[in-house]
Amino acid sequence: MAAPGDTRPTIPSPPPTASGTASRRVLILGGTAEARELAGLLIKSGFEPLTSLAGITQNPAQRAGETRSGGFGGARGLADYAGGRGFCALIDATHPFAQRISTYAKEAAELSGLPLLRLERPAWMPGPQDRWSSVANNLAAVSALPPGARVLLTIGRKEISPYFARSDLSGIARMIEPPDVETVGNWEVLLARPPFSLEDELRLLSDNSISHLVTKNSGGAETEAKLVAARLKGARIIMIERPDKPAVPTVADSGAALEFLRRVVTA
Repeated sequence: MAAPGDTRPTIPSPPPTASGTASRRVLILGGTAEARELAGLLIKSGFEPLTSLAGITQNPAQRAGETRSGGFGGARGLADYAGGRGFCALIDATHPFAQRISTYAKEAAELSGLPLLRLERPAWMPGPQDRWSSVANNLAAVSALPPGARVLLTIGRKEISPYFARSDLSGIARMIEPPDVETVGNWEVLLARPPFSLEDELRLLSDNSISHLVTKNSGGAETEAKLVAARLKGARIIMIERPDKPAVPTVADSGAALEFLRRVVTA
């Protein structure tokens, strides 16, 4: 029984292994840097992580432990997979904008009875010198850009069409892998993988006369330098804020996730 005032999430009893001891297998959802860091920490701590990747990125970064790629077939499929393979917990370490899989994760945890924890980096916050406008989605971001804006666009490769459709905009669209749409003449696609240094970001903004940065509020240190560069160069930032996700226990770093899992296996 929890002590009075204890607000930690209730942890169901973990499934036993064939020997009768608690399982130390952990299913991690996500190809994020946080998921990769957690997998390495779990290996060192005696857990057995399996990281599930969406399969969108062709050459994902290497990570410790087992991996799988592809979807599960919705919440029911994820519940069947997670509940039928002896995992002790489910960790949602997907991208902050991966709304659908986070919804599936909560539903799957309820169906399977597994403890669920979200590992999600904190959102960025504007500083006093930032010229920052918050918007809800890409359509709002496109509308917020003035005619003639020179844009550094860092929203990935899937949602760039509305920006390319505006003939009065130009700039650099940076992403990890090539887009599925044809690049229009006033835009350049830059393929690059984070992390990015402040020196490189300052050079990119200067060399391309960037007036506006459009990005998603993904958070994290790997891509934060672009915000500092925009501040130093006086570029305006159009920040697409995170979508709503289901309310579940959430931590911001892998160390806290490890402590959660230690409580799971000793519950």
